[in-house]
Amino acid sequence: MAITQSMATSFKVEILDGIHNFGVGVVRASTAADTFKIALYTSAATLDATTTVYTTSGEVVGTGYTAGGNTLAVSVVPVSSGTTAYLSFTNSSWSTATITARGAMIYNSTQGNKCVAVLDFGADKVSTAGTFTIVFPTAAAGTAIIQIA
Repeated sequence: MAITQSMATSFKVEILDGIHNFGVGVVRASTAADTFKIALYTSAATLDATTTVYTTSGEVVGTGYTAGGNTLAVSVVPVSSGTTAYLSFTNSSWSTATITARGAMIYNSTQGNKCVAVLDFGADKVSTAGTFTIVFPTAAAGTAIIQIA
C-alpha cells in the first residue's frame, strides 16, 4: 500500500472537458462553483495519479473525523502568473481529533466525487485529542497546491 503525491490524471482530462468549476461562479456565471472536499487516509490506502474517485478504502477512522472529510473553501480562485495558472484553498482542520493520517485526497463532491489530487504527508501525522490541520502552501506560481505550468 502506498500514497504517492500527484495530480490525478483523470482530473487533467476533466479540466479540458470543462467538468470542474473552481471559479466561485466566475467561470460559468449561470452555475455555482463546485464543492471540493479533503479526506484523510492511513498508510493502508493506495492512492496515486491513477486514482479517479473518492474512496473509503484506507480512510482515517477516529474521534473528531467524519468519513468524507471536510469541505474546502477556495481561497484563491484560478489566476495566472507568467505561464502558470493556479488556485488554492484555505487551511482545513479537525478539532479535538484523535487520528493518524499518512495522506489526503482533494476531490469534487459536486461532480461524482472525482479525484483532483493526492497528498502524501511523507510520514504518519498524529493528533491526540487535538487539532489536526492541513496547511496549504502559499498560493503562487510554483507553490500553489493546484497549478498548471
